[in-house]
Amino acid sequence: MREDLRKLETNSKINNNMDLYMGINDMKKEYQPRTRIVKDDKGDLVADFHSIMARWRNYFSQILNVHRVSDVRQAEIHTVEPLVPEPSALEVELAIEKEKSHKSPGIVQIPAELIKAGGSTMRSAIHKLIIAIWNKKELPGE
Repeated sequence: MREDLRKLETNSKINNNMDLYMGINDMKKEYQPRTRIVKDDKGDLVADFHSIMARWRNYFSQILNVHRVSDVRQAEIHTVEPLVPEPSALEVELAIEKEKSHKSPGIVQIPAELIKAGGSTMRSAIHKLIIAIWNKKELPGE
């Protein structure tokens, strides 16, 4: 530590600002102040280790422990509409337009240019496929 401070002092005296600031930054990275103070139930500050541990134990015990069965309720959500609507034809069309051309086709080996060139027939077929997968809730094998 003393050696580092001497280097900083030397760099300061000879106006070697770059090494000076790099040394200061290195020293700042090593120093990480830690606050070991919490407030107790009354709002007073507590600093000793055992009191802090006791405070955290009580705090989490109050939050996490359920003492009565009536405290735990499992709510069911009933909706008329699905939580996430199925993708629209417009969403599929916009996704196809966003595809970048001249890129690797990926697993399916169908280039984006070919899908884009397929026009409305291709977009419609892809939309039907996506809707079928959406409703079935599982991906096809191939």
